[in-house]
Amino acid sequence: MDLAVVHDVHMTINLVHRFVYFAPEAAEEYGALGITGQGGYFGPRAAPLGAVPPSVVLATFYNFSPAAVLPNTTGLWDKASPEAFQAARFRVVQRALARTGVALSAEQVAEARSLVDPVVAGLDLAGKPLAAANAAGALPDDALTALWQQLTVIREWRGDVHIALLVANQLGPCDCMVVQVGTGRFPMSITQATRQWSEAQWAAAVERLGARGWVDADGVMTPAGVAERERIEADTDRLCAPIWAPIGDSGAKRLGELIAPIHDAMVAAGTYAALA
Repeated sequence: MDLAVVHDVHMTINLVHRFVYFAPEAAEEYGALGITGQGGYFGPRAAPLGAVPPSVVLATFYNFSPAAVLPNTTGLWDKASPEAFQAARFRVVQRALARTGVALSAEQVAEARSLVDPVVAGLDLAGKPLAAANAAGALPDDALTALWQQLTVIREWRGDVHIALLVANQLGPCDCMVVQVGTGRFPMSITQATRQWSEAQWAAAVERLGARGWVDADGVMTPAGVAERERIEADTDRLCAPIWAPIGDSGAKRLGELIAPIHDAMVAAGTYAALA
């Protein structure tokens, strides 16, 4: 597999997946369950795992602080069951796709499924908890939502692999967010609002990265630090490459082309205005 193709298709899948966290339908559907704030993020995303304790959500979601996870997941399943969250999540997806008028024909959806399904079926799920949990559930009846869910399995699979590499490279939960912000991959404002690392925790992470030569005295990423972040990204792509063997480079490229209009429609609808 061409690693550039592998990287591109995974980035497209991530862009297609992420509207579920920003679409206005999310607040409506989870609000109907009595869930507000970050509970509307952790609940539906963790729901495929079942009614796991907050500590498991914290361990699995990795780059979130305990201050973000624990208050928003303690007692969460008493308010709404994992099954209720999963059903609501699928409603969010179906409603948002319908509202934005995603321009995929039934034939294109079927073609995309013919490409993504063998990839999902062949995944090695050992050590990939979020991917395994998402792959275990029944697909929704709506064809486009079912396609989104299959893409979500692959998205979470890559995330599980990436976390394994972060652990192997001794890049902790706060450390990796310092790197994400420092390399321009994630806005600081969103990091502060959602990951909720304290100033002291952030400073300690910067100090650890400084000792490794990844940031300078001002906390700015060094060329060595940027190179190390790129190496981890490249290693992630390398470990992801084998899953695309059932459809090869051409199939992966075609899948990316087929699903890209979903992201385009969400952008056109202003879904990501909060990120501007």
